[in-house]
Amino acid sequence: MSAPERIPPRSVTAVELLADGELTVRGRIRDASNAALYCTVSHEGREAACIYKPVAGERPLWDFPDGNLARREVAAYEVSEATGWGLVPPTVLREGPYGEGMVQLWIEVSAEDDAPELLALVDGEEPEPGWKAIGFAEVGDGQTALLVHADDERLRRLAVLDAVINNADRKGGHLLPTAGGRLYGIDHGVTFNTENKLRTLLWGWAGEPLEPEAVDVLKALQEGLAAQGALAARLSGLITAAELDATRARVAVLLETGKHPEPSGEWPAIPWPPV
Repeated sequence: MSAPERIPPRSVTAVELLADGELTVRGRIRDASNAALYCTVSHEGREAACIYKPVAGERPLWDFPDGNLARREVAAYEVSEATGWGLVPPTVLREGPYGEGMVQLWIEVSAEDDAPELLALVDGEEPEPGWKAIGFAEVGDGQTALLVHADDERLRRLAVLDAVINNADRKGGHLLPTAGGRLYGIDHGVTFNTENKLRTLLWGWAGEPLEPEAVDVLKALQEGLAAQGALAARLSGLITAAELDATRARVAVLLETGKHPEPSGEWPAIPWPPV
């Protein structure tokens, strides 16, 4: 069988293909915490690889309602698209072989040897130029190293998106750099909680002023999230009214402070495992 066609991630065709195509399960991703099935989706002579996460395979969580992680993944995609940054692969909610679930375009990660690193463990107490400190991590035998992430505008945009959607699980393995230089974030099931649950590896800009570009994006999100806004209409069927209000409030706080958020101290700041 020939390899699935690579559909441009931001094309309308990708969304239509995911929503309307015939979904065929090819295998299962074993290390996923919830059921994640590797599939192909085909429609009118086009085919692409994708991930299908059925609601029936979601593991219950104490702090999120049962059976709606898939909708949160789609909601994260909608917010990402509203920013114009395209940080989340095309994602739809649809019926599949195992019932309703989210279907997301498969992203091929860059295998280039010269691709810039996004995360690293380094000696010393301060990061080198071009890097931002996350915190110290145990590396065995009682030794610690400084965990850092790249001072990369793509990561900085993702940090803003995570603050808006209240991402409780931004791990290193959820960062997908492509050969074309783009960066995508995946696994957004634990988002949009009404309580502050931001857990991320992207704390390097904590307390720093937002970039002017980010401020403009947040203003546009604020407009879209207004009562009659287009983004609010799209999110209303995916998250609760209280969660939508909380999203509006997070955007308002970011604009009022003009800064990247800092760890609250009320919730573990870094997900485990971090990668």
